[in-house]
Amino acid sequence: MLEKPNKNSNISSQIIYGEKFKILSKNKNFYKVKTYYDNYIGYINKKTEINNKFKPSHKIKVLRSRIYTGKYKQKKRTSKRWLAFNSKLQIIKKEKNLIMFEKNKWVKINDISLIITKEKNFIKIFKLFINCPYKWGGGTFEGIDCSALIQNFYKYNNEFFPRDTVEQIKKKGGIKNKNSFKKGDIIFWKGHVAICINSKNLIHAYGPEKKVIIMPIRSTIKRIEKSANLKVKKVFRI
Repeated sequence: MLEKPNKNSNISSQIIYGEKFKILSKNKNFYKVKTYYDNYIGYINKKTEINNKFKPSHKIKVLRSRIYTGKYKQKKRTSKRWLAFNSKLQIIKKEKNLIMFEKNKWVKINDISLIITKEKNFIKIFKLFINCPYKWGGGTFEGIDCSALIQNFYKYNNEFFPRDTVEQIKKKGGIKNKNSFKKGDIIFWKGHVAICINSKNLIHAYGPEKKVIIMPIRSTIKRIEKSANLKVKKVFRI
């Protein structure tokens, strides 16, 4: 999704495969759309394929699932395309270890789960993204930002959570200053967010390191305060 209806515009967010959205308006080359999950508004190219009859029943549970092409009884080819974590799909056909989600497009059955499946082990989900590149507006293995990393957990569990930190920080009550941290504490700065995986370490998509990374909590807080002049604004539980 782009901030403006211009191919050179900044990316504001990302719509992944199977995500539903509403078209608000149209111009020559772009749709202005609003996602149903988080009401996020942006622009997408009018060449985007839209299927109004799509009824997803499953979702991708791994970081990325390779797409295989061709008829099942013929030799299938692996493509250079993948479905990202949290992509929604409907099963058209099952054949042994594969399912077809579009005509002659397949993914491994072990890469999917029912759309109603929940995974409360947030560390398991966040660790999928370790070393994925940092990308402003991104939300997949190809690139992800700090707020999308957090949102992905809630999204997988079919719970609403805002897209940007400015809205995420308002979602729950919390405290500003903490002397100690626990597993599951979400730490907010102005424009940044991270989550504690235990009492000593946190995980976040961190721009200066250009990737999703695990770092010590205390030294990270000091580094952000020193390098960006930002102090912790709020802490609440996941």
